Amino acid sequence: MLKLNTLNKQFKQSKKIIKEPPDNQVGETPPKLSTFGGVFTPSILTILGVIMFMRAGFVVGHAGIFSALIILSISKLITTITGLSISAIATNTDVKGGGAYFLISRTLGPEFGGTIGLALFLAQALSVPFYTLGFTEALVRTMPFFKPWFAPIAFIATLSLFAISYRSAGGAIKIQFFIMGLLGLSIIAFIGGAILKFDQSIFDANFSTYSESSFSFWQLFAIYFPAVTGIMAGVNMSGDLKNPTRSIPLGTLCAIGLGIFIYGAQILICGGAISREMLINQPYQSLIDIAPFHTGFLIILGVFCATLSSAIGSFLGAPRIIQSLGQDRLLKPANFFGKLSNSGEPRRALWLTLVISLLVLYFARNGSEGGALNMVASIVTMLFLWTYGITNLAAFVESFSRNPSFRPRFKYFHWLPALIGAVSCFGVSFLIDAPAALLATVFVCGLFLYVRKFVLSASFGDARRGFFYTRTRDHLLTLSTLPVHPKNWRPTIVVFSGNPDHRLTLVKYANWLGSGRGIITLAGILIGEFDQMIEKRKQYIKTLYDFTVKHKIKAFPEVLVTPDFELGLNQFLQSTSIGPLKPNLALFGWSSVSERAKGFINSLKTAKLLNMSIVLVHDGGLPQPDQRKKQIDIWWRGQRNGSLMVILSYLISLNSEWSGTSIRILRVVPDETHKKNASEELGNLIDSSRINMKMELICSKAPFPELLHHHSKNSTVIFLGFEVPDESRAQKFQDNIRNLLKDLPTTMLVYSTGEADLTS
Repeated sequence: MLKLNTLNKQFKQSKKIIKEPPDNQVGETPPKLSTFGGVFTPSILTILGVIMFMRAGFVVGHAGIFSALIILSISKLITTITGLSISAIATNTDVKGGGAYFLISRTLGPEFGGTIGLALFLAQALSVPFYTLGFTEALVRTMPFFKPWFAPIAFIATLSLFAISYRSAGGAIKIQFFIMGLLGLSIIAFIGGAILKFDQSIFDANFSTYSESSFSFWQLFAIYFPAVTGIMAGVNMSGDLKNPTRSIPLGTLCAIGLGIFIYGAQILICGGAISREMLINQPYQSLIDIAPFHTGFLIILGVFCATLSSAIGSFLGAPRIIQSLGQDRLLKPANFFGKLSNSGEPRRALWLTLVISLLVLYFARNGSEGGALNMVASIVTMLFLWTYGITNLAAFVESFSRNPSFRPRFKYFHWLPALIGAVSCFGVSFLIDAPAALLATVFVCGLFLYVRKFVLSASFGDARRGFFYTRTRDHLLTLSTLPVHPKNWRPTIVVFSGNPDHRLTLVKYANWLGSGRGIITLAGILIGEFDQMIEKRKQYIKTLYDFTVKHKIKAFPEVLVTPDFELGLNQFLQSTSIGPLKPNLALFGWSSVSERAKGFINSLKTAKLLNMSIVLVHDGGLPQPDQRKKQIDIWWRGQRNGSLMVILSYLISLNSEWSGTSIRILRVVPDETHKKNASEELGNLIDSSRINMKMELICSKAPFPELLHHHSKNSTVIFLGFEVPDESRAQKFQDNIRNLLKDLPTTMLVYSTGEADLTS
């Protein structure tokens, strides 16, 4: 009976779970789309859109057939390379919703993914009013009596397309099948008419650039480029596809190929059938005029279909990008749009797309003469160029880093075209309009910084680690072949911190010494047997890591388990390195425990034998946060230790917390006869060091401890040189230092190997 009750309770719980799906899941799974319906159809309908009917002839008229073919070639080269990059990335991962955003975020990481996700969403959202303006302009040019109602028509068309998209993606795709049929007939009509009316003399006249054109090559490129940007329309449907890994490469590349053929034919054939004057002044009407057998109405239907279908494609694509970004929960403002409706549609994101579209239409409501269309076309071009550029960059990073996980099923890919595609996109954007490209750069960088600051933790992997791993490996191998020179000395520090919360001064000074120019390893040693201490070791590493995060210390935590402290320290100092990056500076906290005097000196001797410089930090406290005037005192008693003390003082002064710090170099001389030589020697040293320091010579025969306390008791930190004593003198060394530094501020006792040369 107990088992029966338990089973019954579990059954009720399972029913409850089924009835109450989470927010980001759907109540009904919408039917998945095929390659033809989900990728090829929205892509080709967006490619063969408003530009083909409303601006292609305009570009051919101004640029000439030859230059128009170059514009087409550059445009299609960019999109073809981007298509190959998309295909490689899409066949290397389990593709979900979000299209290009999903692919880039899983490659370059959440920061780049979020940035391009927002930029691509904006590009797709702006495409809706762009295509709606194209439709409205075509309608007004066909029926001029509608011109006073330009703005209301644009608004009504947008709201109607929104209503179609609101129902479901499947329904919108079915409408697009019908639209594609009409569009195909219209293309056959104007291409067929152009073939019948082709005239070699017109072709020759239109072949070269129009001499009186007021448009530059790159301005015309900017107007024409949206003709080829439809490749993302299919990619953005990734979450609605039956088999996105297969459908995205096949559907995208087929759409690109067909687009090249049709646009190339339009330039060559229509360029030989329509006069330059008609191409420039009446590009849309000229297509109607050359249609044979009174089929001009097909051109009218074609332009209506092309513009409206492209707008539907953007209405479908844009919401899915921001919805995927919200579903990943990377940015809090986007989380609201991550929820799907019960039918699996991103309706919240769709409403956002509508609002943006209506706002753009409001500001462009007086654009019946075509200026608004050109302006929006240029903005869309910039955003798409950046999107394509970073898509290619993502593919390049994946391939060039030789990431073992990058094993795309799509084999027609190499990192070199991807790099060329990325450079081309960024370069072309500046050639089109340098100020606008610079503005776009600032905009995208601003987005990146915003995303980077507010991005939440992401659970998906990306290719950056592989890229940095490869670069780091190559650089380490190169570094190992280069000779060591004092001029290139940088602190590679190992800090024996113990419990860092109890030795905050030690670790903070290590961080200041690193000063963004060195590498710091925060080392801990656990006494015990390894198999018994493995969990404690994990916890110790986590403690060290949490400490670095809390105090904003840039260091790498490492913990060694050993049965004997001195043996473990010896082994740690011998073995810790990353190729040629071996520690050259060991930092120890000062030990006043008499029982550990010999062991402490043995630790210093180990570091010395391994050719490491040594710094002992005698804790006299950290600088007060409100202490404005900080002073570093260096007691000069010789070139070898002195050079390193000055360099370390300089590194500390570079930190923002030490801004305005004065460095004072002090030297004791027995009498006035030695003062002149000492002054000249230190003056030359300061001059050659290129460091702003003050010199103070102390002419006195008083005991050094007395002079040290008198001159440095109010300093922020003191540097003194020392020599590592023999084990037999360990206790005496410890007692002398303890008495010397009693009641003084934090003091750094420095032993140098001589590797760091101040005058280099």
